[in-house]
Amino acid sequence: MTTQTKKLRVALIGAGPAGLAAAIEFAKLPFVEYRIYEQARELREMGAGISIQHNTWRMIDVLGVYDNFDPKDLFRPVDGHGVQHRNGRTAELLLSKGQEGTPTRYLHARTMRSVLQKALLRAVDHSKLRLSSRLAQITELPSGALRLRFKDGYQDEVDLLVGADGIRSIVRQFAYPNYRLRYTGTTAYRALADASDVLSVPGFPDANTFWHGPDDRLYTCNLQNNVYEIAARIRLTDDVAPVSWGQDARVQEVSNRFKNFSPIVQRALAKIKVVKKYALFNGPRLPRVVSHGSIALIGDASHPLSGEFGTGAGCAFEDAYVVTRAIQWAHERELPISDGLDLFDKVRAPHYHAMFDILNRFAQSSVSRQKLTSFDEAADQVLLDEWSDGHSWLYRYSVEDAWRQAREAEDVRRGILARGNGVDIEIESSSHL
Repeated sequence: MTTQTKKLRVALIGAGPAGLAAAIEFAKLPFVEYRIYEQARELREMGAGISIQHNTWRMIDVLGVYDNFDPKDLFRPVDGHGVQHRNGRTAELLLSKGQEGTPTRYLHARTMRSVLQKALLRAVDHSKLRLSSRLAQITELPSGALRLRFKDGYQDEVDLLVGADGIRSIVRQFAYPNYRLRYTGTTAYRALADASDVLSVPGFPDANTFWHGPDDRLYTCNLQNNVYEIAARIRLTDDVAPVSWGQDARVQEVSNRFKNFSPIVQRALAKIKVVKKYALFNGPRLPRVVSHGSIALIGDASHPLSGEFGTGAGCAFEDAYVVTRAIQWAHERELPISDGLDLFDKVRAPHYHAMFDILNRFAQSSVSRQKLTSFDEAADQVLLDEWSDGHSWLYRYSVEDAWRQAREAEDVRRGILARGNGVDIEIESSSHL
């Protein structure tokens, strides 16, 4: 008579890109029993467009959902550029960043957020998804397990809790009670217009375009299916406490801030049909992206950055990739899951620390630009400060290589048996590691 090994009980909090990607990857582990909890009554994406960069496409391939995308839903410029930068006042093209060396399959694309969500959902077992489940309380039990209580009274007991619940993460608040978010002083406006209307403006580029100025900046892009996105980041000084979710806004709130921009920009702004605003919050970097030996933070829960680099989905997928492989690593070596989480942290925490360092440099540059009085000088300086090749590694970062190197180094450090292709291989420990 054989006894069945008890499965590892995993709860995923949040059904955004991070939670769905983690569900896809955990489903590949036969020793795991997981469930996804989502506070919304139905799954619907907030916001408008999303960028899918080189490394994000690569992770989409790893997840096995690449073929769930319809090319007709993806905007890829005909000239192959990744992004254009223009002087907001003159509309002069200052820089057009190419994508040399990028496989055609992984060329930058822009699409509606709902397109990404649907592609992920097609690969998720919907019986594992529980909607209308807002997490209310987390209790650590003497056994080390965690008891979860939801607002509707439902309870669950798990061995591993994965916080994929966004920038206002409840899981993060439990793991780090003193952690506080702060309003950045900037509000994002996301507007949609008919692409046919915007492209009827003579000279308006059908491109991924940043329009730069001294203070505020504008981003315009085709999202396909006759949808054009116009997004702005605007510094506000209102004393009213802002909220971070989408609120209806007036077109004038955007257009009034760009009266000194090119006439073609102002004509495009006049085509806006609907606009919503989102106050942007961020927080200091976390010392670790794990806690209590049984909690992992992934996606925006692990790095509240307000979408500064346009790689939010890619980072979420990388987190899901590493956390599931770290848990598998611990399971195969008969180690506690806390050891796997420590290894997950060794891979991902330094990555996010590096991103915070870049943002700190951006902040310093922004302060220095306040001394410039010329619109054109300020636009040129933004390019020098924020669009050099100093952070281009973010878009080509290989999490697969980072994970492999960390796993191999940890096996060597421990001098344990590594399991490869079904064969146990003894690894000699090195005294200098």
